[in-house]
Amino acid sequence: MEINPYIEKAKTGDQVAFTYLLDHYWNEVYGFMLKRTENETDAEDITIETFSKAFDKIATYNPEFQFNTWLIAIAKNVHIDMLRKKKSTVFVEITDEEDHQAYNIADTTPSIEDALITEQNLSRLLQFIKELKPHYQEVIQLRYFQEMSYQEIAEQLNEPLSNVKIKLLRAKKLLAEIIESKK
Repeated sequence: MEINPYIEKAKTGDQVAFTYLLDHYWNEVYGFMLKRTENETDAEDITIETFSKAFDKIATYNPEFQFNTWLIAIAKNVHIDMLRKKKSTVFVEITDEEDHQAYNIADTTPSIEDALITEQNLSRLLQFIKELKPHYQEVIQLRYFQEMSYQEIAEQLNEPLSNVKIKLLRAKKLLAEIIESKK
């Protein structure tokens, strides 16, 4: 399978390409970090941070190397940073310019996951949401029940905007999978 067209589209800010790359490489990066950390929460946080950094810096990707190798290298660095800080939550310092670039990534077009979420009645939806990990429950609750913007969520959680976007994307995907499995 040729991944380079998706990488090129992602470099232009194409949200569909970002989503494809996230879906395509999530399990590989997460699995790698799970083996290293032996902790699901840390592995998930590192994976989220990895994709956040990769999408912020995708213009610097060198196509002479495999994309998954590049992602794993970023993941290793994020893990090292996390160990240095001796915290389970990973924060990244980003400039205002990078923050603005990440803000422009957001696609307001409802995705398949959004359509599934809005189709369900509220009580069943709340039951499904309770099956998610707490940090995913929180971003879903802030976005869809408190109707906060990505920026407001980032400020509320004291996390970079790009992390919030990745967490929300992952939470919606996992929630859609739960809903599909219970149909």
